[in-house]
Amino acid sequence: MRTYFAQLNNDNIVIDVHVVTQEFINANPDRYTGIWVETFYDTAGKTYAGIDFIYNYETQDFTPPYVEPVVPSLEP
Repeated sequence: MRTYFAQLNNDNIVIDVHVVTQEFINANPDRYTGIWVETFYDTAGKTYAGIDFIYNYETQDFTPPYVEPVVPSLEP
């Protein structure tokens, strides 16, 4: 079974996502530095992490980043 982990920066923003086991992360601390939290693909009620997503420790889930909507100009 594949497991997915997201690396967080100090602001809980996702900076990387890997397919890796917790055991492998623990066995390779020089390679997997910083904070790594599990993210779930195809699991009801969970959001799969992407770059710039924000992790919430209270809900143990990820929120997509806010993207300013683009309003098309009516000028030619």
